[in-house]
Amino acid sequence: MRILFLGDVVGRPGRGSVVEQLPGLRERYALDFVVVNGENAAGGFGITEPILMELFDAGADVVTTGNHVFDQRETLVFIERHDRLLRPINFPPGTPGKGAGLFKAKTGAEVLVINAQGRVFMTDLDDPFRAVERELEACGLKSGADAILIDFHAEATSEKQAMGHFVDGRASAVIGTHTHVPTADDQILAKGTAYVSDAGMCGDFDSVLGMEKEQPLQRFLTKIPTGRFAPASGVATLCGFVIEVDDQTGLARAIAPLRLGGRLSQTEPRFFLPEA
Repeated sequence: MRILFLGDVVGRPGRGSVVEQLPGLRERYALDFVVVNGENAAGGFGITEPILMELFDAGADVVTTGNHVFDQRETLVFIERHDRLLRPINFPPGTPGKGAGLFKAKTGAEVLVINAQGRVFMTDLDDPFRAVERELEACGLKSGADAILIDFHAEATSEKQAMGHFVDGRASAVIGTHTHVPTADDQILAKGTAYVSDAGMCGDFDSVLGMEKEQPLQRFLTKIPTGRFAPASGVATLCGFVIEVDDQTGLARAIAPLRLGGRLSQTEPRFFLPEA
C-alpha cells in the first residue's frame, strides 16, 4: 500500500498547490491513500467547510488538523458532519469532532488514522501518549487495521521522536506536523515504523512559516503586535512524504520526501514510480 501525507496547508497558495497537483500525484505514484493536514488552509488559521470539500475533491481521503482546528468558529458545527475531518484526539471529552477513524484505502484495506497534539511548548491538552495507546489497544495493527498512520502535531522534536519510539512496531508511520519546516530525519525505526519529525508545509516558503514576513519580523524586533498575520501570497511548495506499507505486516518498507514547486529544492521519490 502506498500512502501520501501532505504537510500543513497554508492559505490560498497552499490550497492551490494541493488542489492542482494532488490528482496527478495519485495517478503518478499509484497512491492508495492520501492524508492532508489542513489546519492552516483558511487564511492561515483553521479550515472552512468549502475548503475541506476542495481538498476532498482533489483526492484527500482524510484531513487532519491541530491547534488551529477551531480558529474558524463554524468548524465547531460542521466538523460533526464530516467523519473524514479529524481534530487532535487528546482534546478534552465533549469537544466536537473525533481524533481517530478507520478508513478504506483504494485497495479496500482498512487504514486507522490518528491525529494527536503534543504538549511541550503548546496548550496543555490531555496526555497524547495515553490517548494514542487507547486507540492502538482498541484497533491494533493487523488485528483491527491493515495500516496505522499517526499525525503528531507538536512543537518539540523530542516529543515527536518519543512518540515514534513509543509506537514503533505498532504503527505504520508517525508523521510530525505543526512547525512547517520539513526535516531530513525520515527513517524506518528499529521495529518497522516510518518516522519523520516534520513533513513541512504546503505554502509559500518566501515567508515566516507561510506568513508574510513583515508582521513576524516587527513582532520579533519590537515585541509589539501591529496586525494580524497574513499568509504569504507567492508560489507555493508542496511538501509531504510517500510511505510504502508492507501488506503482510502493516509496517513500513520505505519513506521518502516529496517536494514540488516553489523555492525549495525539488525532491521526488523516483523509486516509488511504477515500473515502465
